Amino acid sequence: MFAALKRLFGNDEPAAPATTAPHVAAAALLVEAALADGVYANLESDQIVEILLESFDFDAEKADAVLAEGEMLAEDSLSDGEKCAIEEAYVRHVASLLHVDDIQRAGARKDAERKLSVPRS
Repeated sequence: MFAALKRLFGNDEPAAPATTAPHVAAAALLVEAALADGVYANLESDQIVEILLESFDFDAEKADAVLAEGEMLAEDSLSDGEKCAIEEAYVRHVASLLHVDDIQRAGARKDAERKLSVPRS
């Protein structure tokens, strides 16, 4: 799984300028994956730092800074409430890389939609 993520976020520069640096986007994706169970433990953040160190050849200080940016990006990335075919295709692709089948993915989506529809007091 991590090999696929490493290939996906290799050191190659993107063809078009991106608004988010690829290494920060990779860190945010890894943080989101770590948060899938609702718990973000120190062990998980340590593993993400190790992936950043190996994938991007950063020193420890740079990897920690990129992780912090990735955590902020993951924290700030909320759904806009609109379904989009492109976003759905991306989610299906990432889910397959994480070995999440369509039934699990659909169930998680329904759970998330149900949580969003519950009125908050």
